[in-house]
Amino acid sequence: MVNKCVRALGLSSGGLDSILAALILKDQGIDVTWITFKTPFFSPKSAILASKQNNIPLRVEEITDTYMDMLKNPPAGYGKNMNPCMDCHALMFAQAGVIMEKEGFDFLFSGEVAGQRPMSQTKNSMNYVAKNSGVKRHILRPLSALLFPETPMEKEGLVDREKLLDISGRSRKAQMVLAKEMGVTQYPAPGGGCLLTDKGFSKKLRDLLYVQKIYDTRDLYLLSYGRHLRLAPDTRIVVGRTKAENEEIAKLYDPLKDVRLRHARLAGPLVIIPGGANEKRVRLAASICAGYTKTDPDLPTQVVVQFQGKEEIITVPVLKPADLKESVSYL
Repeated sequence: MVNKCVRALGLSSGGLDSILAALILKDQGIDVTWITFKTPFFSPKSAILASKQNNIPLRVEEITDTYMDMLKNPPAGYGKNMNPCMDCHALMFAQAGVIMEKEGFDFLFSGEVAGQRPMSQTKNSMNYVAKNSGVKRHILRPLSALLFPETPMEKEGLVDREKLLDISGRSRKAQMVLAKEMGVTQYPAPGGGCLLTDKGFSKKLRDLLYVQKIYDTRDLYLLSYGRHLRLAPDTRIVVGRTKAENEEIAKLYDPLKDVRLRHARLAGPLVIIPGGANEKRVRLAASICAGYTKTDPDLPTQVVVQFQGKEEIITVPVLKPADLKESVSYL
């Protein structure tokens, strides 16, 4: 049994691998804490739920500004879309390393499994992550530890190497067997946690970064909701597709900066123009807004425009989605 004063800080996504890695160390008497990170591209929700279900303390760290510095030019490049997986993992370990040093944790760990993912979890990429994190000698991966050289933590007796595992590959059978043995019955399905792996989201992000160029954190969160249409290099609109999306867009709407549009009488999308626009583009956005309602497409209609506390109703022609190509770019 390892001395109970040993403290480990683990990166957690909230998935099964993260849970098992923590429980393996906890069973050795190690005091385990999780850390998870928040950006507009991935949420801490799964980790928060896993923390409650498995009684493992969790801290959530917002790292958007630091993450964006890396995302614009990741040294190891991107995956199929705008996912900088290797440099993302290295950044997370680096951030966790700062807290480890500051708060007296003995080492870091994660639920990574060798060979599970073709870009970020090959043995070479895992070595890259460790090297570029700046905390290589402090990283332990309990599920695949026996496939790697012995770490300082094992050599110093902080961790019992004989109780670590040699899981590899994309199959999750070994993890599911282990979960049953350890009494873990609740965990999310694998994958789907990072928006940067999504083709459509990545297209909207590229547009924001390389066409609009000027943005803030709120703009990044808006990318998750609605249709995004670009009216000009400095003007885009966000069109809600469902009631739920309308509600989320409304939460991110800034009444001091944005133009907000709704049809005057009919149910339909909430449309906002982040950062505002000139009169011509506001009228175009109003026509687009009307086009996503059930109003008569052959007759002018009325749209409510709100900006900086003022409200007016304007009359515009209806521009149906099928006729948008000549006026806007879909993102």
